[in-house]
Amino acid sequence: MSKIAIIDQSTSKFTKDTSLSFQDLACDPCSKILKKCRDKSLQIDAVILSTTSDIQYGSSIISEYLGIKPKISQRLDNLCSSGTNAIVSAYSLIKSDLCKTALVVGADIRETKGSRLLWDISRGSFTLPVYWAAIFAKAHMRKYGTTEEQMALVAVKNRENAYHNHNAVFRNKISISDVMNSKKYVEPIKMLDCSYICNGASAILLTNEEEAKKYTDRPVWIEGIGSSTEGASFSNVSSDLSCIRSTVMASKMAFSMTEIGPAQIDVAELHDAFTIMEILAYEDLGLCQKGKGGRFVSENSLVTNPRGGLIGAGHPLGATGVAQTVEICEQLNGLAGKRQVKDCKTGLVHNMSAAGSSSLVLILT
Repeated sequence: MSKIAIIDQSTSKFTKDTSLSFQDLACDPCSKILKKCRDKSLQIDAVILSTTSDIQYGSSIISEYLGIKPKISQRLDNLCSSGTNAIVSAYSLIKSDLCKTALVVGADIRETKGSRLLWDISRGSFTLPVYWAAIFAKAHMRKYGTTEEQMALVAVKNRENAYHNHNAVFRNKISISDVMNSKKYVEPIKMLDCSYICNGASAILLTNEEEAKKYTDRPVWIEGIGSSTEGASFSNVSSDLSCIRSTVMASKMAFSMTEIGPAQIDVAELHDAFTIMEILAYEDLGLCQKGKGGRFVSENSLVTNPRGGLIGAGHPLGATGVAQTVEICEQLNGLAGKRQVKDCKTGLVHNMSAAGSSSLVLILT
């Protein structure tokens, strides 16, 4: 059965404010890909829009803007992991032979309703994500001795990485003292421990093995996919709040599809909605031993979030999973410029939703 490849990728500049309409925002990275497609005479069979914005019939509207008449047009919303879920849907459409090529575009605006979890009554009046981040942080600190300084180091690292990413919202470096002295939101989470919801769009083009050869001599292969949903509400997220069970399960599933293990990953895009979430991801993905995540960030044994992560690059909810995948593709193709990881051959994308109640993991080569 044919392997599935990502054959092109593009991302827009992530911003705090924008004068663009949602449609224009979404079309920006797509247009760059389609320009190359016209040179290669490649037909787009499916368009999948990943967004938490409430635009109706969005994928068909964007298809018309782009001058595409796809066989399949879908809009997908799974909160912050919408992007990777859209990629898996495209993968499945191609794998099942319903289409040969699929364009996945993730796009969102800062004012999206996806930033508040108003439907989850188990959270009571604590509907902002920062509250559950504080719970995870306190649980991990009590159980493993993780410190606020270790969490701060995640923010420092990711903001330093974002300095080399011209599409990032935040391109100024910060120090541990900057994080520690920033406004405290909910103990122990401070302002600089948090990602920033912004405007942005990213796109990738997927196809089968035969079509990929016509388009590029360096496709990126999707080797492993892992997905797990523990529920929707915080009450079902995990029996152990020092880990994210959905990430553990998704990771095992993704690695089981490949002959690649966690120790063979060269670069990883992790869902650092808050600094503690990156520390948990190190452990839950098997990148380090349980309880060692706080130390792992300072060991520099693996490059994580080279584009700056959600904390540095920004977090346009529906676009994030696609943007993470764009970064790994550019790393594997040696196109990441000053962010480039040397001798990079394997990459991992980790994308979550709603306090980690669901997770998705991709392994790429």
